[in-house]
Amino acid sequence: MATEVIAGPSPEELFGDVELVAEDGIPLESTWHLFNIHLLVDSAAWRFQGRDDYYAGGNQFIYFSKKQARDRDFRGPDFYLVLGTRKEPLRDYWCVWEEDGKYPNLIIELLSPSTADLDRTVKKNVYEKVFRTPNYYCYDPATQTLDGWELIQEVYRPLIPNEQGRLWCPQMNAWLGTWQGIYQDQDAVWLRFFDANGQILLIDAEASRREAEVARQQVQAAQQQAEAAQQQAEAAQQQAEMERHRAEQAEAELARLKALLAEREAQQKPQ
Repeated sequence: MATEVIAGPSPEELFGDVELVAEDGIPLESTWHLFNIHLLVDSAAWRFQGRDDYYAGGNQFIYFSKKQARDRDFRGPDFYLVLGTRKEPLRDYWCVWEEDGKYPNLIIELLSPSTADLDRTVKKNVYEKVFRTPNYYCYDPATQTLDGWELIQEVYRPLIPNEQGRLWCPQMNAWLGTWQGIYQDQDAVWLRFFDANGQILLIDAEASRREAEVARQQVQAAQQQAEAAQQQAEAAQQQAEMERHRAEQAEAELARLKALLAEREAQQKPQ
């Protein structure tokens, strides 16, 4: 069966007055989806800290043609990353023709029973043929299954997972995979980024907690060192006291012996 090719928008479709809405009133599938979107956005912020040439968003519509906007043919990735753009201002949506024609470099969809088929077919086709997004990933939290594709010669090719089941993400220069842990006070399996060495990419809150823990350990170590020094000083003082006491005893004994000797010498003198 031939793959359906979706033609890109014409210039006249890209421009013109059209109402762009920020939401369609349909809530996210679950709180987990909401939290994991925030986690991915926060991870990108940490990865690109100090830079202002990117934009990371989540659960936002991407408008790429006037016709699409007019027809309310919404395309809203759960997470997307655009490189070579402006970090500010915050956007309510991503409008391609207002962003110098830039499309996302990376898209991640968090699947649900109501969106899985659409994410793997229609959306995948749009991201491949229209957006030409270099990397696209789908994660199913129900089965903890992660799939990913890389655009090679204008066609999505499946990515091969490593031994940990993670997929490489060139746009983030990181691995993408699952992590069991606590986020937003919820212990669950989350989709997260890992650096090239397999270490988890922190978010700002985690980095702050880690820095606070390191600082606490340093303070604790300094306190222990101070206590050890104080104990050594007290031991030295006690040793000095003992030495002084022995010296005093020795001097007293010497004085006693001298007195005894003098007394005997006096007794031995002729009367």
